[in-house]
Formats: sequence, structure tokens, C-alpha cells
Amino acid sequence: MKKTVYIFSNGEIRRKQNTLYFESEDGKRKYLPVENIGEIMVFGEVTINKRLMEFIAEKHVILHFFNYFGYYVGSFYPREHYNSGYMVLKQTEHYLDEGKRVGLAKKFVMGAMENMIKVLSYYERREVEGLTTPIEQLRCLEAQIADVPDVERLMAIEGNAKDIYYRCFDNIIGDEEFLYTVRTRQPPRNRLNAMISFGNSLLYVEALRAIYETHLDPRIGYLHATNFRRFTLNLDVAEVFKPIIVDRLIFALLNKKMIQPKHFTRELGGVYMNEKGRRVFVEEWEKKLNMSVKLPSLKRNVSYRRLLLLELYKIEKHLMGEKEYSPFVMAW
Repeated sequence: MKKTVYIFSNGEIRRKQNTLYFESEDGKRKYLPVENIGEIMVFGEVTINKRLMEFIAEKHVILHFFNYFGYYVGSFYPREHYNSGYMVLKQTEHYLDEGKRVGLAKKFVMGAMENMIKVLSYYERREVEGLTTPIEQLRCLEAQIADVPDVERLMAIEGNAKDIYYRCFDNIIGDEEFLYTVRTRQPPRNRLNAMISFGNSLLYVEALRAIYETHLDPRIGYLHATNFRRFTLNLDVAEVFKPIIVDRLIFALLNKKMIQPKHFTRELGGVYMNEKGRRVFVEEWEKKLNMSVKLPSLKRNVSYRRLLLLELYKIEKHLMGEKEYSPFVMAW
């Protein structure tokens, strides 16, 4: 698969003949082989122009923009080169039919909860205390999903599950410098919440990139309502993978002391990762996405990045009536 380029410095992205380069404020240039790039993640203050936009659209490169605090702002999403009118109709059909929409939304929530349970069970086997009761509570909530009649109540169950799940983080991490306390987002109120929000933002963008490689329209989601929000399908798919990609990465970064209190700053009533912290996180993020896991259905190993794309292919088959969607669940 094509590579992801991360730009943290301030400067300008320019086109030079049939390639790109980034010129930083101090005049240093870094050439970007456009044929090998799938997306560019812009964290710094970067200048672009129309000529550049036309070129990257032609090359199907997605630009993702993050704000000063490192949180996702939006994307330049070139015209969908695999976009299918037939698939858009199928997506719309499944959204407008309440039964079909709820049925698919349940799959995302069940996949997310199963992977939450897998993560907690993994650490319980490693003698982390205080996880038995939360695992049982999650299983009880999961059992209620089958009888849920609408998306609103389904999201309520998901919210309760996340509350139980996130409260287990203190047991797993065991570091008073990174206490969970309660989930806070805009802005995050402590270091652990800042890491969760940053990691989730990266996953939303990665899922969006994967959707671009399919016939699916990212604006039509099922668990997350399709409204004036630009993209929602990527949020649906990300729910399944948050526990096994984002959360496991956070545990690894903290347990290995790769992320420390010095990697955070407090501004405007919130806590955020500073540039050094984001660089460390992103470096390990790329390693995680390229890490291979065994996929029994294919009888071979695939990367986490590839897993996201395969998940979307399964959704396509579900929408076309070829095979019912079954969310990916880690086999630890």
C-alpha cells in the first residue's frame, strides 16, 4: 500500500514538474515521491496553492489537516476515483430502511465490544487485577444488543460499555501520572484523555483513507447519523478497531515509558500532546499499522492497515447482499 507522509514543521508544499517537495521555513527541502504517497498528514502551518491541489487530486493523494493541538480538522478528499453510483444507492437503501440500518449499526457496536472484552481479557491473563467484573458487565451489555430497536438506544449501550471499559485503563497502566478519571474530549482534561483523542483522530483518518480505496461513499454511515457532518462511515468502522489499535498502542507507549509527562502541555483549559509527543506517537503508530496479524479466513498474515481495507470490502459485500457482515474480532 502507498505510504503516509507526516508534516510537523511550518512551510510550503510545492509541485516541481511531476513530483512534490516540502520546503520548511528555514529553507530546507524534502522531496515527496508522489507515486508512492497515499495521504499527507499536515500538523504544521503549511501553505498550498491551487496548482498543487490539482496535481495531488490527479494523483489521488488525500490531504488531512490537524489543528495547533494535533486534532483532526478536515481533509482535501479528491474526487472519488472508484466511486460507484450503484454502491451509493445500496448505502442509501440500507440507511433509509430502519431495520437494515439498525442491523448494520449493531454489527459495529458488537465488534467494538468484543474487542474491548478481548483487550481486557488479555491483561487479565497477565494478572492485572480488577478486570473480571468489568468483563462480566460488558458481556451483559453485549447480550442486550439483539433486542435494541433503534440506533439511539444502541448508542446508549455503547456509551455505557465505553465508560466501563475506559475505567479499566488505570488498572492496566498503573501510573498516577496518567490517570483516566473520566472521558473528556473538547478539550481533553488530562494526559491519558489527550492520548486517546489523538489516537482516535489518527484512526478516523486512516479509515477514511481506506474508504477511498473502495466503492463506498464515506458520507453515509449507520451507527453515526448521516447529516451535515462531512464523513461518518469512517467513524463507524473505527469503532471496531479502537480497542485493538489505538488503546493497545497507548498501553505500549506508557508501559515502555516512551510517552512521559514532558510530552504534554496545558493550554486553554485542556491538556494536549506537544509536537515531540505527537512525533513519538506517530512513529509508533506507523509501526503498529504495518504490523502483521494472522487472519484465519485468508490463511495468511496481513497488516492492521490492510485489515481496515478488508473490513470495508466485507461491508460492500453486505450492502450488495452477497454475504452478511461480520466485524473483525482479535483472536488473542
